[in-house]
Amino acid sequence: MTQPKTHHTRAQLVKATWGRRCNKLLFMSTVYDKSIPTVKLLVNEGRDYLWAKTKEGFRYVYEQHRSEADWFLKADDDSYVVVENLRYLLHNYSSRDPLYFGCRFKPYVKQGYMAGGAGYVLSREALNLFVNKGLSSTDKCAAVDFGPEDVLMGKCMELIGVKAMDSRDTFGRGRFFPFRPVAHLFPLYEKDFWYWSYLYYQAREGLDCCSDFAISFHYINCKQMYVLDYLIYHLHPFGINYKDEL
Repeated sequence: MTQPKTHHTRAQLVKATWGRRCNKLLFMSTVYDKSIPTVKLLVNEGRDYLWAKTKEGFRYVYEQHRSEADWFLKADDDSYVVVENLRYLLHNYSSRDPLYFGCRFKPYVKQGYMAGGAGYVLSREALNLFVNKGLSSTDKCAAVDFGPEDVLMGKCMELIGVKAMDSRDTFGRGRFFPFRPVAHLFPLYEKDFWYWSYLYYQAREGLDCCSDFAISFHYINCKQMYVLDYLIYHLHPFGINYKDEL
């Protein structure tokens, strides 16, 4: 997800960093920009219309690219995604099953829903059901253009039979995060902040907050995008052998 005013900042940085590691990278906007390029969606621009943008974005992916991938990630242009860790999470699951993964919140939807800022992933079958069963029925997916995108997506997923999955690692540590790494490693918010009560699973603090195989962080500015890319993919402490999670 991008927008005209961030095409040549955030979108370009995603393209230059973690986006290069995707099998297919698409930028959804409301203006066509051949330098990226973007997909022009016929919806209103702005945060209030993210639900319309999300619906039309997934519809476009289904119509143009559904046979090209097994899993479909929706992320913002100020998110950073470790694509290899996303593949690691998904490799034990079948895209023929109706599943979706992300940072799981608990209010409003019985099975929970995935926080929009942290990004979320639909299996191919989930995408199929969303477009053909959800978007074709006003009693399954809200027909309005505005509203809380992630909550409305969560309600739709539940009604069409897509299962909200547990994306934590074997130690119960999260992998998808709606804030910057520092905000999770050193909690910047008081315990009465909405985030703590929204979490589906109990949060941990310090290094126990986050999986060694973390997938996404949100609110990453342009400089931080490059810093994360360097720290993850270029900096290697000499003589240290890492053991994979069992």
